[in-house]
Amino acid sequence: MKTCVPSVLITFALVCLAFVQNTQAVVPAPDGGYPGGNTAEGTSALFSLTSGIDDTALGFRALYHNNGNYNTAEGFGALYSNTSGTRNTANGVNALLSNTTGAHNTADGVNTLFSNTSGANNTANGVSALFSNTTGTENTANGVKALYENTTGSDNTANGVNALFHNTTGRDNAADGTSALFSNTIGTENTANGVEALYENTTGSDNTANGVNALFHNTTGRDNAADGTSALYYNTTGGNNTADGAGALYYNTTGGNNIAVGNFAGENVTTASNVICIGAVGNNVSDSCYIGNIFNATSSGGIAVSINSNGRLGTMTSSRRFKDEIKPMDKASEAVFALKPVTFRYKKEIDPAGKSQFGLVAEEVEKVNPDLVVRDKEGKPYSVRYDQVNAMLLNEFLKEHKTVQQQQATITELRSTVAQQQKDFQATAAQQQRQIEALTAGLQKVSAQIEVSKPVPQVVNNP
Repeated sequence: MKTCVPSVLITFALVCLAFVQNTQAVVPAPDGGYPGGNTAEGTSALFSLTSGIDDTALGFRALYHNNGNYNTAEGFGALYSNTSGTRNTANGVNALLSNTTGAHNTADGVNTLFSNTSGANNTANGVSALFSNTTGTENTANGVKALYENTTGSDNTANGVNALFHNTTGRDNAADGTSALFSNTIGTENTANGVEALYENTTGSDNTANGVNALFHNTTGRDNAADGTSALYYNTTGGNNTADGAGALYYNTTGGNNIAVGNFAGENVTTASNVICIGAVGNNVSDSCYIGNIFNATSSGGIAVSINSNGRLGTMTSSRRFKDEIKPMDKASEAVFALKPVTFRYKKEIDPAGKSQFGLVAEEVEKVNPDLVVRDKEGKPYSVRYDQVNAMLLNEFLKEHKTVQQQQATITELRSTVAQQQKDFQATAAQQQRQIEALTAGLQKVSAQIEVSKPVPQVVNNP
């Protein structure tokens, strides 16, 4: 079948084509285009507009009350109540619905920044993020119901589902992770990085938690720093604690000013304060320090480590380079003769085993020589400088040794004299013996001669 197009229709079509090619814009303007650079698409969008410029409303009653400038609303009821607020962006059903004068807000998601009225410079991405915010400013919420209950709190950052969920007036908080700082209400200047980090914190401030469940149970404790999964997990009201390592200070609840470094370091600390644990689980004893891998570890050729009342560790030096006024100890060491060594047992809180000890009593030593005593921060006698006592004992030993040497030399000299005297005596005795023997021989000779010269006795016959 053959179709014929009337020549009149062909002519009309050519005329219309020529008209379209020569036209710059259609009249009337495209649907939704209005004076002042405004664009509206949807029932009652930009309904109350009188003087606002460069606004864009897409959706049922989007920017319904608006007279502000440079706003963009996309979604049912988006920026519904806005009157004079400027430079707001709302994408999602009821996003920034209550905003009236707030400016520079960005809401992306259903019910985001729903209650905001005059708050400014807020950013909410996620369903119901910053839902309750009214006048809070410069908040950033990324995640479903992030900063959900925030009303007037400002300068908060929440990244993650339910992050900073209950925050109302707290400010300067940063939460990064699902339910991080979930319970925080008025606490300020907290930082939580990790799922459920600082989860139960309500009013505590100036805390830093890095790691899943770090500072999980903290409620009102402040100035804590936890770095590691479950670090300071059970802490509730303790403050000024530092835990670095997974599970560090895990069971601490109310203790403060504690420091733990290493996985599960300080695990035995619960309520004690001023405890330092480095690579060790420690004990629940206040004002104590525990360092792992020292006991039973020999350091051949090393020197002893000492500590002063300020907690400074160091070693003693004996080099002349570090000494002034060097002179012999002389009689100064004689003070050791007045010291009274004792046996004793430490109190149970120090040594539960009650082992027998040997030493000196600092208060007694102070009476003999105050320089031999180590004092605490309050200036009270705390311990004895046993190294100094040892030096004094050495001096007395050397003095006695010198005396012994002198006595030994005298004895040696006396022995030599006695030996010489004995030798001389023996020589004299021998000489005298010889003389005696010579005299004896002479006497014997004389006696013999006398005997010979004696007249022979005559026998008289006396009738």
